[in-house]
Amino acid sequence: MQEALFYEKGDGGIAFCRLCPRFCKIREGNTGFCRVRKNQQGTLYTLNYGRVSSYGLDPIEKKPLYHFYPGSDIFSLGSVGCNLHCGFCQNWQIAHADPRTVYLSPEEAVAAAKEQVARGYPCVGLAYTYNEPFVWYEYVYDTARLARKEGLKNVLVTNGYVNEEPLRRLLPYIDAMNIDVKGFSGEYYREVCAGHLEPVLRTVEFAHGHCHVELTTLLVPGLNDSEEEIRRLVDWVAALSPDIPLHFTRYFPNYKFDLPPTPLETLKRAREIALEKLHYVYLGNVPGT
Repeated sequence: MQEALFYEKGDGGIAFCRLCPRFCKIREGNTGFCRVRKNQQGTLYTLNYGRVSSYGLDPIEKKPLYHFYPGSDIFSLGSVGCNLHCGFCQNWQIAHADPRTVYLSPEEAVAAAKEQVARGYPCVGLAYTYNEPFVWYEYVYDTARLARKEGLKNVLVTNGYVNEEPLRRLLPYIDAMNIDVKGFSGEYYREVCAGHLEPVLRTVEFAHGHCHVELTTLLVPGLNDSEEEIRRLVDWVAALSPDIPLHFTRYFPNYKFDLPPTPLETLKRAREIALEKLHYVYLGNVPGT
């Protein structure tokens, strides 16, 4: 365990977490919503520092990033925990369960990425992905700084649910982000993801201009796939920049959701709508497109 960043000590041994918009009030012996920040005798510790549940060499397009070193590979690694709780979670086995993990220090993670280069793979750096990297903050921060010194790129695949101060501190070491904008209504975020939309939009707005940004929206039938909601999302992205790539991804039943997969017609229509104002729109989880 390692002492966490971004928290305050309160009376009676309470720790107030300031990492993400949940602002968890954590009593002695308890963890926050993310399950990986624990109060022990008034000090907040991160439980997942160096704990790696998944790692591997991925095509950069899998993140998905289509406009950041296309055709290259990236050494991807993830831990456990998340600060949202989406009913359709595609990686719930590591985000909301307790998977087996191995320890990988920041130095070992960077060495593993450099080894891929030495073996002849077009590996440009490291991607912090699979679970939510912002609840792995301390490890990601240390590893990203070391990777930058070694000339490697750093990529975050994130839900964007983070407070401004932690985001500002980490961004100088981040080269690209794919941010999930899970829907474009507060109701959807509250009822489906147990969170709020506004902090995610703020993250996108702040990250844009500081690093390369691409966006992903998983379209879930009957919940966030109406033309009206898609148009509001597209209008907002276009106001930031019509050059921001937007990925509409096909939902499949997983975790707590058993709705049928997103109809292909819905995805194609969403892309048509988006192309009215955006330059780069892609479909994901749809083989052959």
